Amino acid sequence: MNSLRNPRLLVGTAAGLGTLLLAVNLHGLPFGGGTTPASTKVAIRVDQVGYVRGEAKQAYVMGPSAALAGARFQVVDTKNKVVTAGRLGAVTGRWNAKYPSVRTADLSALNTPGAYRIVLTGTAAGRSPAFRIADADELMTPLVRDNVRFLQAQRDGADVLPGALQHGPSHLADQDATVYAEPEYNEEGNELLAELTPTGDQVDVSGGWFDAGDFLKFTATTSYSVAELLLAQRVLPDMEELSAESSHGLDWIDRMWDGDSETLYAQVGIGAGNDAIRTDHDVWRLPEADDRLDVSPGDPDYTIKHRPVFRAADPGEAISPNLAGRVAAVFALAAQRAADTDPEEAQDWLDKAAAVYDLADTGHDSDEPLVTAFPGAFYPEDSWQDDMEFGGAELALAARELGDDREGDWADAAAGWARAYLDSDVKGTLNVADVSALAHVDLATVLDGTRTNGIGAEELYEDLRRQLDDGVDRAGHDPFGAGAVYDDFDAVPHTFGLVATARLYAKATGDTDYAAFAGRQRGWALGANPWGTSFMIGAGEVYPHCPEHQLANLGGSHDGKGAILRGAVVNGPNEASKLEELNGFPTMKKCTAAPPTGSWTDFDGKGARYVDDVGAWQTVEPALDFTTTALLAFALTAQADGR
Repeated sequence: MNSLRNPRLLVGTAAGLGTLLLAVNLHGLPFGGGTTPASTKVAIRVDQVGYVRGEAKQAYVMGPSAALAGARFQVVDTKNKVVTAGRLGAVTGRWNAKYPSVRTADLSALNTPGAYRIVLTGTAAGRSPAFRIADADELMTPLVRDNVRFLQAQRDGADVLPGALQHGPSHLADQDATVYAEPEYNEEGNELLAELTPTGDQVDVSGGWFDAGDFLKFTATTSYSVAELLLAQRVLPDMEELSAESSHGLDWIDRMWDGDSETLYAQVGIGAGNDAIRTDHDVWRLPEADDRLDVSPGDPDYTIKHRPVFRAADPGEAISPNLAGRVAAVFALAAQRAADTDPEEAQDWLDKAAAVYDLADTGHDSDEPLVTAFPGAFYPEDSWQDDMEFGGAELALAARELGDDREGDWADAAAGWARAYLDSDVKGTLNVADVSALAHVDLATVLDGTRTNGIGAEELYEDLRRQLDDGVDRAGHDPFGAGAVYDDFDAVPHTFGLVATARLYAKATGDTDYAAFAGRQRGWALGANPWGTSFMIGAGEVYPHCPEHQLANLGGSHDGKGAILRGAVVNGPNEASKLEELNGFPTMKKCTAAPPTGSWTDFDGKGARYVDDVGAWQTVEPALDFTTTALLAFALTAQADGR
């Protein structure tokens, strides 16, 4: 990510928490159990969820050069029967001083469904975590369901669901929340400079999802996630829980738009305050605790219970184009979903989408920050033409389905914004700050072989190849074939963004040249990485057990033996210097989890570090956008027929 994601639970850090931490044993024990002893300094990294039948399959072995030079590998089934064997591949590069050599184990010939492990023989010894071979839908669909479980755990308001991490109804005061003028922050975005000024308006912004490990709610991140859920429904239309959770998020986005006053609300709650105003990030608690606070106006904790709402713009004024385009896309996707079953409802959604789209500030001054969150450093964003392209493309598709004669106007607008994006210097890849991949694919469908504003499908597909080729180039220089950047924020969601983009590109064009790359990226995020951990909770044998997440820490089990925040996707590795100080609160249950052998620092390299500790927002805080990007990647892979 070119710009820095700000810590969402950094405010209120307390140093000196002591050294007594809860160690969690992550050893995987099924058939054969255990892993190679740490003293051998040889480790095997596999996609711990598994490999799709028919796809290229690759595992990695890391260790001393001499030990790996004469090593061979065997693949054994649950009865320890050898099903295939081979020599390790060529050295792919150096990782760190303890694991200086990395080699591959090619498993592509293994296509018989089942559960397996890799066993090293010859000059090295070791056993891998378990992995499966199965059809795409069999492997991926359960992951999508787990991602939905995380979203269910993130629900705010009265409509909470029973489950392993159930919490009570929360933030019921959001039903009658006070709207405040835009808050003023210092340059760093970590201190509120003046009192909050109420506008005199009240609004119902209850429900929705918590953004991450905290309890804030943002239109920017929620709209991104709802869009991905609605797109996932296109390929998994019969998954009822996916449909229900899409609707839950959509209902909240609808509350954040007041069509009568033409006002889009951007945020509920405040995460950075001052001595007089305590915020969401100053307290570690269960969400329902906020409703029990006995506070009056002027109390420092008043805005924790009675959470402020901030507008994207004054009523009727132009809206930051990133938000306008993305929210319009969500409403238009909702119109598409309802078009066949309830045309009247679909038309209502389309009209809402058009109203938001028309208010976009398309003359936005590039020197002014885009509106994402308050403070904006929480979610910095540079590009907005991609959001306008996305909104226009989805409006045009919805108009086509409903026979609305505005289709051509929106198609022209979307193509114009696509041209502007392609000509810009802020092009990226799929993540919460760049939706161009989603926009390009649907705009190509809208254009249907035609050209407008100098844009046709080929230019759009060329940019998708640019995004994927950037990842391919990085992967070609990394010992583990990673297409994302290890030492920056959002390495894991960027990785899943590349997977989703490759699948979208293949689905749109029939070109499967990036299929092997997509499989390797999925594998990296699910265990075939230097640390040997899946970055999705509950996926594989080794995964985060101590996420920086208040509900998981206080409401579930923090020792790895009870309820977990299943389906949550975390940031993953980050720049080592960013982990010099971890978060801490007096009420936080201390929790740290070690890998099956050694320590996480044994596997750090290339300036990157990973730690599984409840205070490590830098590596193990889950988020909506992280998880829904993975969900879309899994859903598209489930329908990829092994490509």
